[in-house]
Amino acid sequence: MAEDQEEIYNGFRAQFPLSFGKQAKPQTPLEAIHRTTTRRPSTSHTTDSDHQENSNQGLPSLSSSSKAWLTSLRNPNSHSSSRHPDDTIRTKPSFSGADDDVAAGPPRSPPDDGGAIIGPPRPTPVASNSDDDDAMIGPPRPSPAETDDDDDDNVMIGPPRPPAEDSDSDDDLTEEENGFRIPLSNEIVLKGHSKVAKIASALAVDHSGSRVLSGSYDYTVRMYDFQGMNSRLESFRQLEPSEGHQVRHLSWSPTSDRFLCVTGSAQAKIYDRDGLTLGEFVKGDMYIRDLKNTKGHITGLTCGEWHPKTKETILTSSEDGSLRIWDVNDFKSQKQVIKPKLARPGRVPVTTCAWDHEGKCIVGGIGDGSIQLWNLKPGWGSRPDIHVEKAHSDDITGLKFSSDGRILLSRSFDGSLKVWDLRQMKKPLQVFEDLPTHYAQTNIAFSPDEQLILTGTSVERESTSGGLLCFFDRAKLELVSRVGISPTCSVVQCAWHPKLNQIFATAGDKSQGGTHVLYDPTLSERGALVCVARAPRKKSVDDFEAKPVIHNPHALPLFREQPSRKRQREKILKDPMKSHKPELPMTGPGFGGRVGSTKGSLLTQYLLKQGGLIKETWMEEDPREAILKYADVAEKDPKFIAPAYAQTQPEPVFAKSDSEDEEK
Repeated sequence: MAEDQEEIYNGFRAQFPLSFGKQAKPQTPLEAIHRTTTRRPSTSHTTDSDHQENSNQGLPSLSSSSKAWLTSLRNPNSHSSSRHPDDTIRTKPSFSGADDDVAAGPPRSPPDDGGAIIGPPRPTPVASNSDDDDAMIGPPRPSPAETDDDDDDNVMIGPPRPPAEDSDSDDDLTEEENGFRIPLSNEIVLKGHSKVAKIASALAVDHSGSRVLSGSYDYTVRMYDFQGMNSRLESFRQLEPSEGHQVRHLSWSPTSDRFLCVTGSAQAKIYDRDGLTLGEFVKGDMYIRDLKNTKGHITGLTCGEWHPKTKETILTSSEDGSLRIWDVNDFKSQKQVIKPKLARPGRVPVTTCAWDHEGKCIVGGIGDGSIQLWNLKPGWGSRPDIHVEKAHSDDITGLKFSSDGRILLSRSFDGSLKVWDLRQMKKPLQVFEDLPTHYAQTNIAFSPDEQLILTGTSVERESTSGGLLCFFDRAKLELVSRVGISPTCSVVQCAWHPKLNQIFATAGDKSQGGTHVLYDPTLSERGALVCVARAPRKKSVDDFEAKPVIHNPHALPLFREQPSRKRQREKILKDPMKSHKPELPMTGPGFGGRVGSTKGSLLTQYLLKQGGLIKETWMEEDPREAILKYADVAEKDPKFIAPAYAQTQPEPVFAKSDSEDEEK
């Protein structure tokens, strides 16, 4: 039945052009898609037998002598034709003078008596380079000049092999990486930060691995969704939490329904999963000296992290020298204020902070290079339980607990990564040097099984290595491998997601930046594998939308509503002509035919002054004499204040005129 329907369809389809109807979209295989994102192209080595099998496809099976004869006919001038080891060099059909028989078919063995050869000249003898029993049918082998004459048993077919030293090092690296199952074969880059400073300084991947947050020095946060993203790798939302402040840290809640955004401002923000603002914590009073009496941070934040178990509690650190625990249900005040222990009184910034795996311990990196740790217990205060002075010689950029609560990792501006045993904090277990960093957000991360430690490095001026992602063995405390992320961009933050088995690393500089996602199609799951295989939707004719013309009937005078009488009266009162408002008197000199108030506001006063009938004597009168002429009247008939002090008031003695003193 299906065959009959197919014949009927083909009959009808033959009457229409090939371009008619919906065309089937060609499906790109996943192997070709992942091949485009491969980090290091693998060199394929093919053997002689594989090459012969590929060349023999589509040809009937022939004997060895027939194969040699066909090869001689197709390539008469070939210098690299294969022969059976029992045959001689002569592969052309020849005529033997002794037998007088024509060679029609495979070549005969040469005559022993050395008779004359009738026909085309024999080919020049060429040394055989192969010991294979079967002759090769297909393209000719490379000439003897390109092959090694000393080693006739191994003939190279295909592209040249890499040098022995590089291959050995690559094999060793591959075996080492495969031992830890590091997904490094493929890479994609999530771009989007497009302003002047494109350094991706913050990174957060939710617990399910479906959404990624990327914060940058361009003051924005970009949200990526692997399930809804195609191969263009575009973000679905862009946020600007605080205008003019860099994004310094991002953290998801334990249920992945909200996330915390920490910027250079003093107020942290909480957003929901879709990027809508839920609240902003209060800012403290900067004029209060004691930080415990302020309701919030008073200067820029440096780090923040959500509680690993409780979805209502978060931790923040600031440049004001304090750590604060907040309740996300109350944005007006904090739950606890922690002031680190300092050698000298003052305000030293807290550069980073972190929770342990169970949320029962807090650690903070202080600006003086010390590490301080507090255990959350009843009645605990600001006094640290563990205080390591001068743990680093510079500011600490990142701290990380292990899940078993035994190991603490610390990263610093001094270019080192230190591994600490929480049971013995006097001295680090191991110090890894030569890890330069120039960004205060450089962090450390564990692998899903916590057998590896990874961190990023920054690009130095005289260095040629670029931004690296370094892997260290936790058990042996040694370097495993260095993976180059970008030749010009510094690696700031990194994370290894346990469910996706993919490595995320943020990198950037002043000109470019983004989030690099490293994965392996055979080891990783979902995440980048989903969006890379999804092609962007092509525009079709149905996507055309004509811009509608909006007709607003109320814009016409006929449909306008009549204004109220009250508004009409107010409008009339504002109009001086309709309200018959009298003119206000002039202030200052007059203009426009009107007399100003400086020379009399009335016309009669102006005329009398100009005629001399009204004399102004105050310009010629001495102010001292004008005051003293009322002295006798005030003495004879005092008023107000003078009678109250009549008995105790001394008699005033006025100085004589200055003119008399000058005459003397």
